[in-house]
Amino acid sequence: MLPLDQIPTEFHTPLLRQIELWQDHVSDDQQRKLQLCFDESPALQGQLARMWGLSDFVARFALEQTDDFLFCLASQWLTQPLSFSEMNAQLAGCCEEFFEASDELGFNRVLRVFRRRMMLRVLWRDLCRLGSMQETVGDMSNMADVVIQAAIRFFYRSLESRWGKPIGKISGLEQPLVVLGMGKLGGRELNVSSDIDLIFAYPESGETQGGRKSVSNQEFFIKLGQKIIQSIDTVTADGFVFRVDMRLRPYGQSGALVLNFDALEEYYQSQGREWERYAMIKARVVSGDVVSGDAIVGGDKAGQRLMTMLQPFTYRRYLDFSAIDSMRDMKALINREVQRKGMSTDVKLGSGGIREIEFIVQVFQLIRGGRDKRFRERQVLVLLPLLASEELLAQGASTALANAYVFLRNVEHAIQGYQDKQTQSLPIDELGCQRLAWAMDFSSWDAFYSALEQHRSCVRESFNEVIADPEAEEVNADCSEVDSSNSWPLWVPAWIDDLSIEQLQHQLQEMALDEPDQVAKIITDLKQSRVLMNMQAEGRKRLDDLMPRLLHALHSQHESAATLQRVVTFIETVSRRTTYLVLLLENPKALQQLIALFSGSCLIAEQLSRYPVLLDELLDVRTLYSPPAKQELLSELRQQMLRVERDDLEQQMEVLRYFRLAHSLRVAASEITGALPLMKVSDYLTWLAETLLEHVLEIAWQQMTDKHGEPGLVGSNSGSDSGSGSDLESDAAPPEFIIVGYGKMGGIELGHGSDLDLVFIHNAVPTAYTQGDKSIDNQTFFTRLGQRIIHILGTQTLTGKLYEVDMRLRPSGNSGLLVCTLNAFKKYQQNDAWTWEHQALVRARVVAGGAGLQNEFEEVRKNVLAQPRELQPLKMDVINMRTKMRDHLGTQGGGAQDQKADAVGSFHIKQDSGGIVDIEFMTQYAVLAWAHQAPDLARFTDNVRILESLEAAKLMDAEQVLKLIEAYKTYRSTGHRLALQNNEAVVDGGQFIEQRRQVQEIWQALLGT
Repeated sequence: MLPLDQIPTEFHTPLLRQIELWQDHVSDDQQRKLQLCFDESPALQGQLARMWGLSDFVARFALEQTDDFLFCLASQWLTQPLSFSEMNAQLAGCCEEFFEASDELGFNRVLRVFRRRMMLRVLWRDLCRLGSMQETVGDMSNMADVVIQAAIRFFYRSLESRWGKPIGKISGLEQPLVVLGMGKLGGRELNVSSDIDLIFAYPESGETQGGRKSVSNQEFFIKLGQKIIQSIDTVTADGFVFRVDMRLRPYGQSGALVLNFDALEEYYQSQGREWERYAMIKARVVSGDVVSGDAIVGGDKAGQRLMTMLQPFTYRRYLDFSAIDSMRDMKALINREVQRKGMSTDVKLGSGGIREIEFIVQVFQLIRGGRDKRFRERQVLVLLPLLASEELLAQGASTALANAYVFLRNVEHAIQGYQDKQTQSLPIDELGCQRLAWAMDFSSWDAFYSALEQHRSCVRESFNEVIADPEAEEVNADCSEVDSSNSWPLWVPAWIDDLSIEQLQHQLQEMALDEPDQVAKIITDLKQSRVLMNMQAEGRKRLDDLMPRLLHALHSQHESAATLQRVVTFIETVSRRTTYLVLLLENPKALQQLIALFSGSCLIAEQLSRYPVLLDELLDVRTLYSPPAKQELLSELRQQMLRVERDDLEQQMEVLRYFRLAHSLRVAASEITGALPLMKVSDYLTWLAETLLEHVLEIAWQQMTDKHGEPGLVGSNSGSDSGSGSDLESDAAPPEFIIVGYGKMGGIELGHGSDLDLVFIHNAVPTAYTQGDKSIDNQTFFTRLGQRIIHILGTQTLTGKLYEVDMRLRPSGNSGLLVCTLNAFKKYQQNDAWTWEHQALVRARVVAGGAGLQNEFEEVRKNVLAQPRELQPLKMDVINMRTKMRDHLGTQGGGAQDQKADAVGSFHIKQDSGGIVDIEFMTQYAVLAWAHQAPDLARFTDNVRILESLEAAKLMDAEQVLKLIEAYKTYRSTGHRLALQNNEAVVDGGQFIEQRRQVQEIWQALLGT
């Protein structure tokens, strides 16, 4: 009957025994039905032989429920995939008559028959390799879902007929039972003989209404939960459906079987433990629909509301490296249990097993899932490529782990499918070993075991890289590669021991630490501080682990006292969120970067203390010191914004702010280390601002048009301040809006912490109306658009403001319209603008908005700057404005431009005579004076290229240009260094005497006073 030539010889004897049992047991009619199945599908013969050899469960099914077995073979179930809806429809069809009759025994029997058929189908397709591992776990998860949902519908109706409908006390709506699938069921990765871990909940407390007796919602849902568990879990003559495990619920076995949403949230926020966070990663809403009544509370909505409530417990808003330590502890507990029970051959819990792959993935979920929703995916095989794309695993490790995961899960299914038992241990008998090798398509046990060990070795290696204790690694590295006097364990007494300040000073001197007296005082003050006294025990332990390493890292720094004080400020800031200390403990290189950056910049130290979430940026030196180009910035931000809901403005603002903070940190770090020269620093900071402005404009435009519709079209007289939209040409272009940057933004010279000087312009007919349901006139539309942009930029959130914005350079300053038309801007510049406003226009350029309007603006700017001007009045206007600025903002007083550069007093590198503003005013004067005869002078907005244009036009000699450019770069470089230390742009009067003298001489030659 069976093709024994396709079967390994060692299985011939047991198979012949199965054939004999079959022939003795079945009728001739059943034998004919089997042969008919073979005739219709010849491949079934070989598959049946394989299944009888690999699964006693299938063989027993064939003998004990022969008619049902033959029905399954003839149904084509075995050869085709089965969707959730098809599976659900099959069970519903079998259950319908029992629903109508409220026949509990009949319903429970149908569930078991359904389970047996589905198990045959799943095992057949898995062991015969007709379906993938992903299909197998998906089918098992679907089967659990449809069974749970059917049980809820059946027993909800039964209880409703007795007690009525559970009604919410606040909402007055019928309440659903929400079932959370946990573990592998939640991840849709259920194995072929798995328990199902469940948590039951319902939205609101209240009472039932409409029944013979009213009870509390709590009592109703507890009884419903008990009925569901009994129906699915109880072993009867027909077997069982799924083993149900409720131990993951709040308080475990001692807790209430069902809780309402508020009680669940309260438990997890106040008492939830670390392992429960780990478990909640997999939580998925399996069911929750109200099953009767006209007004249905959708389970998806109720379940989603519950998941939203629990999300802050599962995923922290910051990077949570404490997850690594928790996973390490959990794995240690598992290892001890494995050793105690002799489970080293367990492919799930043993070394290099399935659980280690899951831990690798889930530790990154816990660390990053709070900030990046992509990490909230539940399936291992979906997450591993994400870890690879984010370069969180070694190159090639993700693919190797995915291959290992599929292999190990197939091994698990082959082990469990043999007798439908919940085990993951390798067989120990010879025939069992051969059976498993055959199931995995290997010719021998040795070949199979060799492949298994290769996969487990790969998993062990990756697991150790991710979860390994860095302390042991660092000690070993220090002891083997570094002189023992510099090994950080020798610094432990300086922090841990109860030393007097004198003893501490002596010890620090012995270790050759810079500034031992000041460092000793800082350490002593910290150990006696209220911050430390108020620390939780776990936080204090983390600090005790970190401080010796930190002191060791300070050993190589100059001005170690100042650096340590900055670190102490950081520690005090995060004293209640010591997971940031764990980040530094788990990432020794990040600690090194922290010390180096705190030493080099007070500004960076303050930024990281204010926003410790930025510590994430220290983890990868490749990105920290290699800022991306503008196009990469745009792409990166767009990808991050796509992960945020379109209408979630708060989260959009947080993403924008973090993006700016992170990249500002990168550029500051690059400047400190010399990875970026001055001009590149300014370029990068300006690109960053432009990228953010483009996205801010996009968000604001979307919000305005969603509410009011697109602004009315503009005709051929684009920019006109008169007329209406009724006479517009049919081919008119849509109105556009631009953001014009002035000052440092316009001149591509932004520094650390610079404000943005902006002007908003549009080209729509002001009196035309938008085309939405809530129509408003165009002028109101663009004014509100400008207000919204300022709101997004300037609102204080958890991560601060995006930018400070200055709008005073718009036409008529603070008294003018927030947003004006291009035509109005043009008229103002031509007829009413002061000379200083034309000077400002020299450094103006479009930084975001419509390309067509940008070109029109550039034309207006060029024409205004190229107007012929009388030189003497122009000189006087420029000189007078410069004098006022120097009087109010400089340090030298008096305002005399011919004041000599000397070593007396101090020098403001920007405002004093011979400083940056003198150079800027000279370039602006030159553009206004000569652009009508040399149009290229108006082409650029940055001072360096304007000066080079003056040389090219032979309006300034090469030596003067070189001196001004060199002085300008020197001043700005110094200004950047001072800004990084949070100091004013003031230096000792003895500095830059030669540069100041040269700038003053050129000023006299160009402008005279």
